[in-house]
Amino acid sequence: MKLEEKTLSSETIYSGKVITVQLDKAELPNGDTALREVVKHPGGVTIAALTNNNELLFVRQFRYPFKEIVLELPAGKLEKGSAPLENAKRELLEETGAVGYNYISLGSQMASPGFCTEVVHMYLCRVEHFENPEPDEDEFLSIEKIPIDKAVEMVLNNQIFDGKTQTTILKASILLKLGKI
Repeated sequence: MKLEEKTLSSETIYSGKVITVQLDKAELPNGDTALREVVKHPGGVTIAALTNNNELLFVRQFRYPFKEIVLELPAGKLEKGSAPLENAKRELLEETGAVGYNYISLGSQMASPGFCTEVVHMYLCRVEHFENPEPDEDEFLSIEKIPIDKAVEMVLNNQIFDGKTQTTILKASILLKLGKI
């Protein structure tokens, strides 16, 4: 069975600092047409940084679209011309002051493939030492350490709502239990 859709036309209807929004007309596999709204996003990174006591570093920050404070692993958008791992290291240092070692890729995930091109690259590392955090000038955060077993429990109890954080915690926990880090 044919599943692919063919783009017939594409119009940029908004171009902002982080995202671009396109309105496309697509031909469906059955020959009909449909409109597709596409949010173009540069992608992002998130990192599970484990202390020697197997605590994960988290940040709490206000997330404007939801109008609430969200508990997340350190994360950020990909900077043009920079590799995902370098972005993850930068975000970890900026947001928590942590410098890591033994970095492991936990793969990537599509944030919301029904309308958005964002791909999030996930990493795991051990914390080597701390320096002073230097968040972006428009970033206001509080830093927390939570034992990884407690973080898994929080994911399972829906106390951690952010998808990239949930996935990264669960993958990190499995690798820790397998002795991979």
